[in-house]
Amino acid sequence: MSATLVHPKEPTLGRVAWIFSAAVWTLLVVGTLGMALPFLAMGFVGYLFVQSAFISRLKGSAVRVGPDQLPELHQQLTECCDRLGLASVPETYLMQANGLLNALACRFLRRDYVVLFSDIVDALADRPAALDFYLGHELGHIQRGHVRRLGFLAPARALPLIGTAYARAREYTCDLHGLACCDDAKDAAYALAVLAAGERSWSQVNLNRFAAQSEETGGFWMSYHELTGEYPWLTKRMKHLMSVAAGTRPAFPARHPMAWLAAFFTPPVSGGSGGAMGSLVAMVAVVGILAAIAVPNFLRFQLKSKVSGVAQARQEIEAATTGYIEQTGYFPSSLAEAGLADPYVTPQIAGVRIGDSALAIQLTPELAEGVGGDTVTLTPYLEQGEVRWACDGNLDAAFLEQACHTTGAGSAGTGSTGAADASGGAASGGLEVGEVTCSSRFRESAQYARLSPQVQAKLLEACNIWKLEQFEAGR
Repeated sequence: MSATLVHPKEPTLGRVAWIFSAAVWTLLVVGTLGMALPFLAMGFVGYLFVQSAFISRLKGSAVRVGPDQLPELHQQLTECCDRLGLASVPETYLMQANGLLNALACRFLRRDYVVLFSDIVDALADRPAALDFYLGHELGHIQRGHVRRLGFLAPARALPLIGTAYARAREYTCDLHGLACCDDAKDAAYALAVLAAGERSWSQVNLNRFAAQSEETGGFWMSYHELTGEYPWLTKRMKHLMSVAAGTRPAFPARHPMAWLAAFFTPPVSGGSGGAMGSLVAMVAVVGILAAIAVPNFLRFQLKSKVSGVAQARQEIEAATTGYIEQTGYFPSSLAEAGLADPYVTPQIAGVRIGDSALAIQLTPELAEGVGGDTVTLTPYLEQGEVRWACDGNLDAAFLEQACHTTGAGSAGTGSTGAADASGGAASGGLEVGEVTCSSRFRESAQYARLSPQVQAKLLEACNIWKLEQFEAGR
């Protein structure tokens, strides 16, 4: 490919963009010790869904150009590919775009696409050779790798001045590709005129006068808005195109000095189809980050919802077993004795085991994996003449607290499992197990607070057994 088809600033700006983007991606992966990789993967999946929607619309609703479908347009496309040295002809579609006058190139899963909007084809019905400019321009994006490297170079779009300058240089380059596909330079110029004057008035445009309007682009506001945008002013593109066609070098007025300063502190603004595609990449990245935050929270919410089901079942089991104990004075030997389903199975509970003086609720393996444990243990005891329940288990603290939470009276909250020693001494840290040390008031005392967590746990378990024994003895 001839070097004359590349704008002189594009290679230098491209290298800067490549180096900056490579550094950003490297720091993102290495700096997070690889933790950013799942987020990037989510962003890529989001991109696939968004971009596939557009490609699916193309394949399902637009007209694919080929030898037997719009053959004249296909011939123009093939000849343009030959002139530019493209090894293969990309898939090309004619698409109705509700009045938009433009064309675009894109890439999806290693396949390149060119899209011509039908209104631009209709507008140039009297000068169909001008379509060569649009074909060449979009093929230029493909040949130069602009669409292929779009995602990788996304970080460079955030570079003040550099990111937008590189985008504008790409557009000048692709204009030269479009010019190379035209036999008559006026075809290329009038193709640009359509973008400026519309589908009916373009043929009446004085091309030289329109190009001369570029002399007005040196003011602050025009300089500022071009510096923060990704497309050059059409007047400058026209002058650039006509100057190159005439074999001269285009001269543009210097941009306002203060515009450079203001633009440096302004985030880049997307414009045109290429800018829209860049915005798409940025949007996908944001969606990926939000998804990375939202998905774990959603999964945790689902787990908490399931644990709420365990808490409801636990209260049902406690209520039924309490009624049995109050009627008989004994601990039931089966759930059926307490009037419950046996086996007791729910979407969250795999079953309930009954011991000599405790119940063990077994969670399903799927739920157990998420909450860090598989057992919620219920131990009855007497307090102030009422049967109460100590709830414990091996779940993670937050989930155990939720599983043991009771909206009404009847539960003593969470404790700790471990080997119980009802004799008192070693199990209770030297304290005598009895009415004083086993009361809820004692557990709020400074003496209880000074005990180690292990001793507190053993004392609580010993007290649970002692209270149950007192209850049964009293019956």
